Amino acid sequence: MENQRVKPTVTKLLINNQFVDSQGGQTFPCVNPATEEKICDIVRANTADCDLAIKAAREAFDNGPWRKMSAYERGRLMYKLADAMEANAHELADLESQDNGKPYNVAKNVDIALAIKVFRYYAGWCDKIQGTTIPIGSNHFCYTREEPVGVCAQIIPWNFPLLMLSWKWGPVLATGCVSILKSSEKTPLTALRIG
Repeated sequence: MENQRVKPTVTKLLINNQFVDSQGGQTFPCVNPATEEKICDIVRANTADCDLAIKAAREAFDNGPWRKMSAYERGRLMYKLADAMEANAHELADLESQDNGKPYNVAKNVDIALAIKVFRYYAGWCDKIQGTTIPIGSNHFCYTREEPVGVCAQIIPWNFPLLMLSWKWGPVLATGCVSILKSSEKTPLTALRIG
């Protein structure tokens, strides 16, 4: 199984939990840098697509379930994501290897393995983020309350795409926020697959 190449199944934009074509209808080739072979064509976002993503993310934050659900439940779902990534490590490693040009074993044993660990790490933090009572030296009661702040926009570079995605999404998801992610046009395949 590990010698078979995985064909990308997702090549469209993910906006509002739906894979969609770009408003402009443009695509770009995704090329394996190790072989210079075209892997597939990926939908290219334009300004109108970005505006739709921002609007959908804001709506998801304001009215969706993620920020309102219990911290325990967010953590449980993040553990579930890590488990799904582990169960599909071959597919993710092969996509990462093709997309990035790195050896399959490095992609599987470093990139994918560490990304799974990062999601599990932040899943464990979900129900441990809490406010503090602060003594301020007077008769006043002072405390902090940690709560989701909104939409986070993130840009991922090409060299460790899935690992860097986990570095960005881990704290965002653990704290109840939502994300707009722009993966590198050089290495979009694993981000699309995780989406």
